[in-house]
Formats: sequence, structure tokens, C-alpha cells
Amino acid sequence: MEKHDLHHEFPQHEEKIHNLKMTDNHFRKLFDGYHEVNKEVHRIETNGVYSDDELNELRMKRLHLKDELFNILQG
Repeated sequence: MEKHDLHHEFPQHEEKIHNLKMTDNHFRKLFDGYHEVNKEVHRIETNGVYSDDELNELRMKRLHLKDELFNILQG
């Protein structure tokens, strides 16, 4: 299964991710939310018992959070 944690998604921003987690509450909330959704997607995919709608909704939420985090990292 493919890894989707932010350190694998944005290895070039690893130091900035760490710094923002420590200093920016908004980034930290998005970061934590992303990892919670990512964990849930992984759990559902591993378990194999899910509806396509449920999994697609979680994947879209994960993508939205990743886009928000990426925009902050670019700024």
C-alpha cells in the first residue's frame, strides 16, 4: 500500500513541516486532521469492508487537507 503521510508526500519540506507543527496552530490542526483521515483510509483499505462512497469521501477529504497544507508550505 502506498504511503501518504506528509513526510513521504513532501520530503523536500520535512524541516518546514516540523517547524510549522511547533509554531503554527492552524497548520498543526490541519496536519493532525490529515493524519487522522489518512489513518482511517488505511484502516478501511486494510480491513476491506467499506463502501466505495465512504472511501471516496475520505480520500477527497484527505486530498483537500493535503492541498491546504501544501499551500501553507509554499507560502
